[in-house]
Amino acid sequence: MAGENHTRVTEFIFSGFIDYPEMQVVFFVMFLVIYIVTLGANLGMILLIRLDPQLHTPMYFFLSHLAFLDASYSSTVTPKAMVDFLAERKTISLAGCAIQFYMFDGLVMTELFLLSVMAYDRYVAICNPLLYSVVMSKRLCIVLVAGVYIYGFVSSVVQTALTFQLSFCGSNVINHFYCNDPPLLALSCSDTRPKEIQLLVLSGINLTSSLLTIIISYVYILYAIFGKHSADGRHKAFSTCASHLTAVIIFYGTLFFMYLQPSSTHSLNYDKVVSVFYAVVIPMLNPLIYSLRNTEVKGALKKLLGRKWFSQ
Repeated sequence: MAGENHTRVTEFIFSGFIDYPEMQVVFFVMFLVIYIVTLGANLGMILLIRLDPQLHTPMYFFLSHLAFLDASYSSTVTPKAMVDFLAERKTISLAGCAIQFYMFDGLVMTELFLLSVMAYDRYVAICNPLLYSVVMSKRLCIVLVAGVYIYGFVSSVVQTALTFQLSFCGSNVINHFYCNDPPLLALSCSDTRPKEIQLLVLSGINLTSSLLTIIISYVYILYAIFGKHSADGRHKAFSTCASHLTAVIIFYGTLFFMYLQPSSTHSLNYDKVVSVFYAVVIPMLNPLIYSLRNTEVKGALKKLLGRKWFSQ
């Protein structure tokens, strides 16, 4: 009889990012500016790589997919968050929540392993420069990229299924601004311990295995760099890795904080602040990091802009 007193949830209501109505428009404008820069920078990076023949290399092939992933996973969260800043009722259907959860988780997981592939690419380029074009063939690059997409979205199927097989029959207010595991688990009236254990184990395996690939690659890279006799050679090698390392540190740092904690130690309000950083801000930062620190990208951009300027 107790179970009959519960109404099964068919939609969720987001509590939103902030509790102050007078600040909603301010945050709407802030998110809008960040989203426009994110789309412009990432789509611009993809276009630049396609237009400049000198950027038709494995490194920039992977970078174009990183830009695509950043634009995509930002788009699964930011537009809905902007609408909710101006809406009286911040609702999302159960099916819509599952789709958002699946897409966001799949894109983030894909980016996680794409960063590992990019580290391997830098390892081959610096440690085996004479064999680089042979080892990192077009076919291998396509296989590696396809592999990370397949793994990311298959893994997301598992995560989504395990989360949405739980019963949501009490409160339907999600203490967040998008559908994510910790706030959803807090709403479930099922036993969430199996899901919490699975989340901790699978997230730990994915994060540590992908990060271990990056660490091993950079151990060999540093060994090769310090073995170079030329200071110019060391500087050039460091500069090709600096952008990737910066992106890795920012991305992995926030994900370790978000997912490698038991739900009992989570502060959902604090998580919302961290989530804004990795779901909204990081997709904007990555193309800026690569364009500001990469001389080839800056050169290609100057050449493209100069060509358009003189053609007018």
